Amino acid sequence: MRVALVTRDPRVYYTASKVLKEYGIGFHSLIPGEDVPPDVEVIVTDEATSPRLKFPRKVVVRDEGFIDDLLVKLSGSSPRTVCISIDPGERPGLSVIGDGRIIEVMHLSSPRDVGPILSLLRRYPKARLKIGHGARRQRMLLLRALAEELGEEYTVTLVDESGTTPKVSYAEGKSVRDIVAAINIGLRTGEETTIREALNVDEPSKGEIDYIKRRSREISGNITIPTRLAKEVALGRMTVEEAVRLHSRRMDGD
Repeated sequence: MRVALVTRDPRVYYTASKVLKEYGIGFHSLIPGEDVPPDVEVIVTDEATSPRLKFPRKVVVRDEGFIDDLLVKLSGSSPRTVCISIDPGERPGLSVIGDGRIIEVMHLSSPRDVGPILSLLRRYPKARLKIGHGARRQRMLLLRALAEELGEEYTVTLVDESGTTPKVSYAEGKSVRDIVAAINIGLRTGEETTIREALNVDEPSKGEIDYIKRRSREISGNITIPTRLAKEVALGRMTVEEAVRLHSRRMDGD
């Protein structure tokens, strides 16, 4: 067995053992301080224990995604080029592509849910971050959330996502389309820029403002947000829901 699971943390043990079994990877189960068998190539452990283990190849379990790092270490090589690509939307699709191979896909819970992106950037510090140019409102929310964590001078690649989204007819097609679009975005070239420049966009059109106002009525039932707030939504400074709540408070005199 090439893997040793070394931890006293029951949550980590449960998560790691379940995933290792699902992948058919045999492992030694050890507690910190026990001797590591000579056939072990990689230790899987928890964040608190890792610094105390004097072993050259370790994988820290934070969630089930540890398996990607483990498989890379077991294969003996890391991808030379890694791309993290995002298809903006209400639940953005995300893909990780290494040396032209799909390593991982997922959905973000919202455009502001950048935690998984930051986690991937820690795992792949030289990865390029590609973002589709569509869904401007959601794209701007995503970029502003990234700017808060990475700074406005961080380099991203904006990709023309025209034609990246396939037609899927069955019930779960929307979620599949987002993932496939993210993969296609990752495989395309784009324009490198900074987050600051990516946030420097044209003023929203009248049609976009009217759409956001209509959405505010749909969400609230009877409240139409003013043009000024609709513009803030279009530029990714707040969501439609936040604009509705803010306008409601102002109407109530708060």
